[in-house]
Amino acid sequence: MSGERIADWFDGRLGIHSLGRRYLRKVFPDHWSFLLGEICLYSFVVLVLSGVWLTLFFHPSMNEVTYHGSYVPLNGVRMSEAYASTLEISFDVRGGLLIRQLHHWSALVFVAGMLTHMMRHFFTGSFRKPREVNWVFGWTLLFLGLFEGLFGYSLPDDLLSGTGLRFVNGALLAVPVVGTYLSMFLLGGEFPGNDIVARFYSLHILVIPGIMAALVVAHVLLVVYHKHTQFAGPGRTERNVVGAPFMPVYLAKAGGFFFLVFGVLTLIAAVASINPVWQYGPFRADQVSTGAQPDWYLGFAEGLVRIMPGWEITLWGHTLILGVLIPIVVFPLLLVFIGVYPFVEARITGDRREHHLLDRPRNRPVRTAIGASWISLYLILLAGGGNDIVATRLHLSINTVTWVVRIGVFAVPAAVFVITRRICLGLQLRDRDLVLHGRETGVIKRLPHGEYIEVHEPLDQARRHTLTAHERPKELVEHER
Repeated sequence: MSGERIADWFDGRLGIHSLGRRYLRKVFPDHWSFLLGEICLYSFVVLVLSGVWLTLFFHPSMNEVTYHGSYVPLNGVRMSEAYASTLEISFDVRGGLLIRQLHHWSALVFVAGMLTHMMRHFFTGSFRKPREVNWVFGWTLLFLGLFEGLFGYSLPDDLLSGTGLRFVNGALLAVPVVGTYLSMFLLGGEFPGNDIVARFYSLHILVIPGIMAALVVAHVLLVVYHKHTQFAGPGRTERNVVGAPFMPVYLAKAGGFFFLVFGVLTLIAAVASINPVWQYGPFRADQVSTGAQPDWYLGFAEGLVRIMPGWEITLWGHTLILGVLIPIVVFPLLLVFIGVYPFVEARITGDRREHHLLDRPRNRPVRTAIGASWISLYLILLAGGGNDIVATRLHLSINTVTWVVRIGVFAVPAAVFVITRRICLGLQLRDRDLVLHGRETGVIKRLPHGEYIEVHEPLDQARRHTLTAHERPKELVEHER
């Protein structure tokens, strides 16, 4: 009875019972693609947990010390406290290397999950009214995640991360008028400075994670408020959701999936080495790491710089490094295009209706072609970011690889757009034939006049509804005329 009195006390002041009755029985549709968002959420939780543990042992300082630790090859070498503490975590702290690698692998999976999750929403059109704001929240999380990763792998102050920071500093200095100020504010003075690690540490563990955590909460709350989208099917309309309730079915599945994601990440961290900073050595301004590559999600930004010709122009006594400035402008534009696309599509199509049913990608040929074209451009630039690795591994001239990527940046996305659109229209025509004539059975029948035909079996009502529950694309209607 005391438990009931406590529950009544909280309910009278917080309305917990009414909220629970309303939201704990909320229905969630069942489809494998919805797990992509959960992978993002759970890897973010693992990132926070492992990151908190790492803060107990990491020293964000660039003060020089002489290393005397378990890694013998670097004994007696002068290095920063940040790099020395990273070595200590890796070799002297029990479980330290596992947690370090778990943190790094979780970051890669988190960004990959966000990108894949956004592409799922893009191709299925779930960003349409009333979910445009939630799309912007997700896009902001992806954008912040890119820089959070950059700041994170710069903290150990090893030669690889220092080479990456040299690249960042060069990009900032290429910005006209304010470039030197941006570099000074970020690095605390001339490169490499003495405050890089301390500043990045504050951004990495406090500022950006705080903003991202708030966005994650807002993102999830909006999903609950707007109700979950679902694919068309029998009994599914714009006004209902068909699936399992949050309590107890979905909660049990989500809890099990969290531990599955956690376990897989831990297994990867245990068997797959990542960022072995002891092999690179401490950062020195007079050295450059051979074969230096950023994490995959920033590889396309480096690709933009590597394939850009080294153009320079002088205006009013000031030299503009176009070989770096143009990639700096194109880099955010590629991301901004995805962020504003829902508003662009709504403006062009004039569609102001609410949408709670998802599109099959084939039913939106232009949108699907745009998404595929964007992905192809991203992959081409990612290959350009590793042009030296591609050239050495395939025994090719680096100039040949660079020129292939330069041409591919313009040719491949255009070709992918045309081909993807045609494939979508072809799949639409195939669906129309299935609805009209049914499914091929493989049974051959001879007609009385001697003609042989294949017997078709009519589709069931559920399958027919799935194939026809959409607006017909304008391109397909014009093709039939």
